[in-house]
Amino acid sequence: MPGQVSEDVIEEVRKSNDIVDVIGEYVQLKKQGRNYFGLCPFHGEKTPSFSVTQEKQIFHCFGCGKGGNVLTFIMEMEQYTFYEALRFLADRSGVNLPVIDQRQKSSISQENQSILSASEWIAKLYHHLLRYTKDGKEGYQYFRDRGITDETIDVFQLGFAPNVKDFTAEFLQKKGFHQQILVKAGLLSLNDDNTITDKFRGRVMFPIRNHLGKIIAFGGRTISGQEPKYLNSPESELFQKGKILYNFDLAKKHIRKQSEAVLFEGYMDVISAYQAGVKNAVATLGTSLTETQARLLRRYVDTVIICYDADEAGTEAAYKAALLLQKAGCHVKIANLRDNMDPDDFITEYGAEAFHNQVIKSSMTFTSFYMRYLKKDYNLSLEGDRIQYIEKLLQYLARIESSVEREYYLKEVSDSYNVSMDSLLQEIQANREKMGLVKDKINRNRYTNKASDHNHYTKKLLPAFHNAERQLLAYMLQDASITDKVQEEIGAAFNIDEHKVIATHLYAFYEEHQQADVSQFVEMLSDNRLKQLVTDIAMMPVHENISNEEINDYIRMIRAENSNKEDIQSLKEEQRLAEQQNDPIKAAGIAMQIIELQKQWKNIN
Repeated sequence: MPGQVSEDVIEEVRKSNDIVDVIGEYVQLKKQGRNYFGLCPFHGEKTPSFSVTQEKQIFHCFGCGKGGNVLTFIMEMEQYTFYEALRFLADRSGVNLPVIDQRQKSSISQENQSILSASEWIAKLYHHLLRYTKDGKEGYQYFRDRGITDETIDVFQLGFAPNVKDFTAEFLQKKGFHQQILVKAGLLSLNDDNTITDKFRGRVMFPIRNHLGKIIAFGGRTISGQEPKYLNSPESELFQKGKILYNFDLAKKHIRKQSEAVLFEGYMDVISAYQAGVKNAVATLGTSLTETQARLLRRYVDTVIICYDADEAGTEAAYKAALLLQKAGCHVKIANLRDNMDPDDFITEYGAEAFHNQVIKSSMTFTSFYMRYLKKDYNLSLEGDRIQYIEKLLQYLARIESSVEREYYLKEVSDSYNVSMDSLLQEIQANREKMGLVKDKINRNRYTNKASDHNHYTKKLLPAFHNAERQLLAYMLQDASITDKVQEEIGAAFNIDEHKVIATHLYAFYEEHQQADVSQFVEMLSDNRLKQLVTDIAMMPVHENISNEEINDYIRMIRAENSNKEDIQSLKEEQRLAEQQNDPIKAAGIAMQIIELQKQWKNIN
């Protein structure tokens, strides 16, 4: 920015960070034609309406309207200031930035910056103690006994908090941190007698990182019978358990690469799985999966494998998590763990290869899992319970759209319970009719067309002159010579105020830059509403070789609207004068002329 970062450096940062690559780290993008589409990260949706164009280096959501370039995206996504977004992208691409005074420009409060810094120091201290000192030997031995290697300990920065009541407090005090803030962050504990002690003393430590890899909290596990067994940092502005997933920062690149995520219940399951080669592993943080976490996973992948403990509680939790993930639009599978085992135990007992092949790769479909899950409510040795079980199961199977998939599971029911396929198919059909799932062909086509149209740019029902202005601006955004022609012919005489402003900015932009660059043009706009409108217009489909005649048609339409407005305005002025002169007959005649002009113009448009 002026006086701090030159426009050339900003441009270098922007061009060094391809927008598809950057947004691809937050959203699963799929190429359709020349653009990429994905689920918008700024509002909840199941059908992709978020579009990214590599050619123009911009994004736009046709659902919520947000749009801009790569800097705009990072500012919106991370709630960063411009300077923080610039620094983030510069670090990502290795561009050197001049030192900027961040005190007045950071999106993070001084208190939270202090907590982040203290958390980083504590993680390094606990990790060092675990790996290299006698004080951490019992913690180190705990992990080694559980089969965790030094390399894995280092990757996850696992540590140990000594069983000394003021060890951490004194360390952080020497580093200049205020104890009041550290108590608030849950790094230290305030006792009833107002003394300060270490919260996690005597525990092995699991640093909890956000999606950017910053340590925002800790989990501590007892190794000496303390209660509770697990102790987490309290929730805060930085740490909200229901919004983040453990290990997501390390797993997300593997999740994107494999198009699959494996969801666990705890830290050790993730760490063991990661060490066993399952790198796309994440976990909830001691709570049930939330809608926010489910939507986060859906932005990255279509398929999620749930790998919870294979006991009654784990099965119940897996069922609830599966429903949430399905609601978010995920394809759900359930890992095939042996009864009453947890993932960590299985890896320890049978090894990494068996875990890959027998648990992860052999995952059940949700339907297969549900068929087993439902049995817990019935005594299948009783005829009445068997009938109720089958009826309940058929209600679920009726909701499956694919007739092939429905028949596959019906065959299993038929074979297992000696019920004819004809009876089962009739019952399914009756259930589908009852649920309103049987539609005629016309309705199905209407639904299909509606769904597919949602993914693409749909021309808005606007007056002809309005569409002409948008179309003309779309060509101006990609061609300086068209902009020169429009400037000469009509200048800023667009009919829509926002279009006038965009055109005026474009004239100034081309005077300085000569060549079209939508992403750079967006950067010079300070009004977010204008940025969104420009990216919306820039995403409109245009002809590669537009004829001069077509451009002239747009210009004529814009001029005609201007002229019509002027004629109507002139007649309204005459009408006002006639009313002032007490000539109602003349005023009424002029009113009829105005109505006729408006009708004519409405028919043309």
